[in-house]
Amino acid sequence: MPDMKLHDYYRSSASYRVRIALALKGLRYEQSFVNLRHQEQAGEGYRRVNPAGLVPTLEDDAGSHGQSLAIVEYLEERYPEPPLLPRDAAGRARVRALSLAVACDIHPLNNLRVLRYLKDQLHVDDAARDGWYAHWIGTGLSALEATLARDPLTGRHCHGDIPGLADLCLVPQVYNAERMQCDLEPYPVIRRLVAAARALPAFQAAEPARQPDAVA
Repeated sequence: MPDMKLHDYYRSSASYRVRIALALKGLRYEQSFVNLRHQEQAGEGYRRVNPAGLVPTLEDDAGSHGQSLAIVEYLEERYPEPPLLPRDAAGRARVRALSLAVACDIHPLNNLRVLRYLKDQLHVDDAARDGWYAHWIGTGLSALEATLARDPLTGRHCHGDIPGLADLCLVPQVYNAERMQCDLEPYPVIRRLVAAARALPAFQAAEPARQPDAVA
């Protein structure tokens, strides 16, 4: 097995996704910590690793890989067992759609650099910033809840009874929503799916509070 290094930050939801994927596949890796609060991602050293200044970045014998979903798909292709995507094309399309609803529709509007820009450049106060966050969380999770609730393919996990790509996107997003004290009562299906995933050892191992760089 090739050595792998994950450039990581404990509270980054994108990094959290990749940690779950690595844990589900039982892959060992070294962690290199990039403190986003201290803006280490903007430093020249890390920019040489990832010019975008984003986490995560995964390095292995095949090179350097950025963007969390691309990393997860890379791991899926290189280490296909256990699978994170269904075997059938329609199932894979459904799981990717659920995953992208989180990674492309919800997360980009609420990540740290957006919130920092709202406060530091646009001078939005904390209450307005938190309102922004809650609005986009509510918009995204409402649509996701309706999608999951109406589809019989939703099982113990987002797609059937095996955790996969959609679950490893959903759990970190809900973690962020909880941290920002968003109201999750309107989303019973999402809460059920997240509870089921959090009961699994792989999801527990990837939790932010369990990472070596976690701070109170």
